Amino acid sequence: MPEPTEFSIRVTSDDPKKKESEEKDTKEGPSKLKDDSKEGEGEDLSEEDIQLRGELEMLVERLKESNTELYRPALETLRTLIRTSTSSMTSVPKPLKFLRPHYPDLQALYESWPASEDKSLFADILSVLAMTYSDTQPRGTLRYRLLAASLVPESSSLSEPGSWGHEYVRHLAAELGEEYTYREEEAEDEKPASQDGKSPKADTPLIGTIDDLRALAKECAKFLLKHNAEPDAVDLLEELEIVDEIAQLVDDNTYSRVAQYMIRCVTLLPPPDDVSFLRTAHAIYAQHHKFPEALSLAIRLGDRDLVREDFNAPGNPLMKRQLAFLIARAQIPIEWLHPASSDDNADGDADVDFQDELPDDLLECLTNARLSTHFRDFGKELSVSEAKSLEDIYKSHLENTRSGSAGHIDSARGNLAGTFVNAFVNAGFGNDKLMVEADEGNSWIYKNKDHGMMSAAASLGLSLLWDTDVGLSHVDKYTYSAEEHIKAGALFATGILNAGVRTEADAAMALLGDYVENKSVPLKTSAIMGLGLAYAGSHREDLLTLLIPHIDDAVSMEISSIAALALGFIFTGSENGEITSTILQTLMERDDKALDEKWARFMVLGLALLYLGQQDGSDATIETLKAIEHPISKTAQILVEACAFAATGNVLKIQAMLHHCDEHIDTGKEKEKEKEKEKDNKENTEEKAEEKKVDDTFQTFAVIGISLIAMGEEIGAEMSLRQFNHLMHYGEPNIRKAVPLAIGLVSASNPQLPILDTLSKYSHDSDLQVAINAIFAMGLVGAGTNNARMAQMLRQLAGYYYKEPDCLFMVRIAQGLVHMGKGTIGLNPFFSDRGIMSRPAVAGLLATLTAFTDSKAFILDKYHWMLYFLVTAMYPRFLITLDEELNPLPVTVRVGQAVDVVGQAGKPRTISGFQTHQTPVRLGTTERAELATEEYIPFSHVLEGFVILQKNPGYEKEDKMEL
Repeated sequence: MPEPTEFSIRVTSDDPKKKESEEKDTKEGPSKLKDDSKEGEGEDLSEEDIQLRGELEMLVERLKESNTELYRPALETLRTLIRTSTSSMTSVPKPLKFLRPHYPDLQALYESWPASEDKSLFADILSVLAMTYSDTQPRGTLRYRLLAASLVPESSSLSEPGSWGHEYVRHLAAELGEEYTYREEEAEDEKPASQDGKSPKADTPLIGTIDDLRALAKECAKFLLKHNAEPDAVDLLEELEIVDEIAQLVDDNTYSRVAQYMIRCVTLLPPPDDVSFLRTAHAIYAQHHKFPEALSLAIRLGDRDLVREDFNAPGNPLMKRQLAFLIARAQIPIEWLHPASSDDNADGDADVDFQDELPDDLLECLTNARLSTHFRDFGKELSVSEAKSLEDIYKSHLENTRSGSAGHIDSARGNLAGTFVNAFVNAGFGNDKLMVEADEGNSWIYKNKDHGMMSAAASLGLSLLWDTDVGLSHVDKYTYSAEEHIKAGALFATGILNAGVRTEADAAMALLGDYVENKSVPLKTSAIMGLGLAYAGSHREDLLTLLIPHIDDAVSMEISSIAALALGFIFTGSENGEITSTILQTLMERDDKALDEKWARFMVLGLALLYLGQQDGSDATIETLKAIEHPISKTAQILVEACAFAATGNVLKIQAMLHHCDEHIDTGKEKEKEKEKEKDNKENTEEKAEEKKVDDTFQTFAVIGISLIAMGEEIGAEMSLRQFNHLMHYGEPNIRKAVPLAIGLVSASNPQLPILDTLSKYSHDSDLQVAINAIFAMGLVGAGTNNARMAQMLRQLAGYYYKEPDCLFMVRIAQGLVHMGKGTIGLNPFFSDRGIMSRPAVAGLLATLTAFTDSKAFILDKYHWMLYFLVTAMYPRFLITLDEELNPLPVTVRVGQAVDVVGQAGKPRTISGFQTHQTPVRLGTTERAELATEEYIPFSHVLEGFVILQKNPGYEKEDKMEL
């Protein structure tokens, strides 16, 4: 019969001996409980477990004996037993479980040993046992590991952390991060590691230096990399601020997963860690000769030296052509590739000489020379090359309006809308019926009035987009027109059709340069802005000397602002000091009346574009802007900061923008005060109201700034949409009218159902300014997608607003945008699997949205030509595969929705719901393509745009073997 337990004796016994037994229990205390608990455990343990526990206890006893010769074998046996033990996911290994009660005794025993190799091994074992005491003795595992390292003699080496298993390394990594953070905090407080040599979080002395911690972290990282835990390795080295050293630890099997994980982390990191991660990922790709991946990161960093090195690194001419296509897509200045190029901008002559040195095939790729030809061939493959008429887009018979009522409300406005719709829908195909193929004297231009003629003539440039040969001859005849506006439109068309394409003749500069000094305002404006669009992102020094004299307080605010904006387009992201100082000086010298004008916002936008993507590079400019007392200063600060952190997803900057929107004015109280003051002082009230109106502008740009910062990162973009919802409910009128524009920017050419529904709701808003902006945003979101749901919504709006000319005009524009390029051209500024942001594309979108911040003064007035700013963001959404001679090569590809597989185990599919097509194919913003067979090897890491293929030499052999 089993002996009764202590619990049953105390509860059930009425025996007079009860007091005696209780006293006995109290005297024996914990030892009695320990024995009893052992007996309780013994009943559940198997014979093997009992034997193991006995063996472990014997080894512990042996370590307590005075015979030092027994220590080494005992320690070796302990180490072997711990290492060879197995455990499930939910249980602790048996040796650690059985040794846990002995841990305090072993700690005391360790302290009594003299320094020796045996003591080092003992510390190593204690480091493993400390994992079971991590709740009461924090960072014990790390402490004993460092002690073991400090005691090991030079002749021998300590076993690697990985030899104790994955869980040990993971535990050690966590403690390393904690310890490093603690020491950094201590260092910041300028205190010693601790007042008495001990950590306040652990009653144990701190061992080792920061360098020791980092060396141990690298050992742990090596183990993690070998065992498919690349994210853990990156996170550990990031915590210890040595993430750049991971480039030396990766091998051919791990580098790709490490680099991809680091790139995905970038948008979640604060500066300067985000740039550090990108540079480390770039170094990893560069040392493994992955040139397209490395170049895409160099472009993302905007580092001209890295771009030059990556472009000149490969010896294979086919790889070099592929890199040239990538550079052309990003609209990187060709002078950056010059081997002698430095951080100072090379002059225009050096650029021209360098272009002469490049081989013709490479120059063809770099200048997008055959973009128009390939695009039109692509249209033929998709059977969309035939020109579409306005009725094909409007489908008026489906609109719910009284017959004929919609068309006669504002005939001139209707014709103007038709101009833009025709241009956007037939963009790039060069065969529209209204303009290009119209009979002489029967051109659509003459169905417009004054400024409408300018937009109509300029629409030629969009129809003949990228076609510099045929396009210039079509436009040329209008440059001799006696009508000033037609001539101005022809000049603007010259700039538009050269957007994103470089020619040897440099036609845009030759044709437009002379008109920059013209006395006619329309001609001067068209020439300046035409140069801005034609050379967006080129950083051409000769254009700087041509345009910078026009940013002067002697000329009108309109010309001055347009010149600043054009230079912003050309030198986007360059931090050009000369332009910056000129604009800042002009803002300081201009009188308040000039800065109150609607054009001032374009001047500060030109300044902001210089810092696009430069992050902290804008700090000095923002500080200088604070010295300007006029309210435009605040708008400028917000724009510069938003552009500098564009697409970074920086949470702190988004919060700062939200704080600007938070400056509410209590309209109810304000109105009461105004009524009281009106009686006493009418003039004072008017001045205050006017001042308030000017002050409000910065909030409009703060809303756009939120989407500009958030748009590069999916989670941030989704969160920003929630913020916009709140702003729409509680914001001032100037904030509400900016919200639809911000939604359009964050999701350009990416129509998602929630966004469509939100914009549809805003398009029926009682405030017509909000409605007009929402309708335009619908066009932005659906741009080039042929989205059927969007097209139906816009047809319904055409019926709803048939009595509102302005709204109807905007509905037509949106319809043209949705069917842009007949569904083949998009506006999304991100490419290369949404990894790189095109700076000229963002500049074009921002300039257009800026015009919509006061649509009545610009787009709905006589400056509707500002819609053509979108041209820098327009690019075909295609995949065209080319052979080694750069001729189209049809191959089978799978196209599906992109799936994020970073950090996932194995080799999961990167696309879902795919369909198989033959190239060329059309790609959506969120779609991804992959080759269906292994017959060809692509030179690009992302199948998008132009991809050069090479025959796989092993493919035919494998095929024959299967047969």
